[in-house]
Amino acid sequence: MRIKEGFNLRNVCGENIVVAEGEANIDFTSVISVNETAACIWKAVSGKDFDVNDMVEALMAEYEVDRETAERDCQQLAIDWKKADVLQ
Repeated sequence: MRIKEGFNLRNVCGENIVVAEGEANIDFTSVISVNETAACIWKAVSGKDFDVNDMVEALMAEYEVDRETAERDCQQLAIDWKKADVLQ
């Protein structure tokens, strides 16, 4: 997986949101809001190829969480990002 070019994480008024930059990515029908944990993972994998295990490792490096919980949460996050069409 890889985050599509043109999608960037921004902090707007204290809230983490993913914004699309460039004409090819403009879709005003939804705004992707992410919590602090998802933002941490986004930053860790942004700009490179990654898989769910990379997401898990980033999560476990930042938070005290067991591997099983991290894997479950990261698998769901990857599904959510795919549905939001921010991954290639």
